[in-house]
Amino acid sequence: MKLKQLEGLLGGLTQFSDPKLELEQYATGPHIASRMLYMAENSFNDITGKVVAVADFGCGCGTLAVASALLDAEHVLGIDIDPQSLELAQENAADLELDIDLVWSDIKNLNLKGVHVDTVVMNPPFGTRRNGADMEFLSMALQGRASGKFCP
Repeated sequence: MKLKQLEGLLGGLTQFSDPKLELEQYATGPHIASRMLYMAENSFNDITGKVVAVADFGCGCGTLAVASALLDAEHVLGIDIDPQSLELAQENAADLELDIDLVWSDIKNLNLKGVHVDTVVMNPPFGTRRNGADMEFLSMALQGRASGKFCP
């Protein structure tokens, strides 16, 4: 898929209408999301055909998960603590006829034991509302690899 086509498809996704400030919800714009995933694929071969999963931590409305599916990841997993965000992510995936598994979980309690994750993508909170929120996401991505909570 060409970069311009990916950006165009992501531009049609429904974004948050009323983001929850306490969760630091903000949309990942199609320009940044398309370039981030396009580079992950074309520079590092981290998306297309990944055997089991690309996981989007804090997926929100699903932009990065959708981009991963559009770039032919075989299995995409979106994780978020907010059920309304997961509903929006499901609608966005369905609109593009994509199959994305969504998990309702706090990142601190995430247990993907036995799930093989090749690539983690995320646009985590910055930690401006709750100090350290950003580090929880980064730590989980790193700990999962070392502890066996999931198998990247």
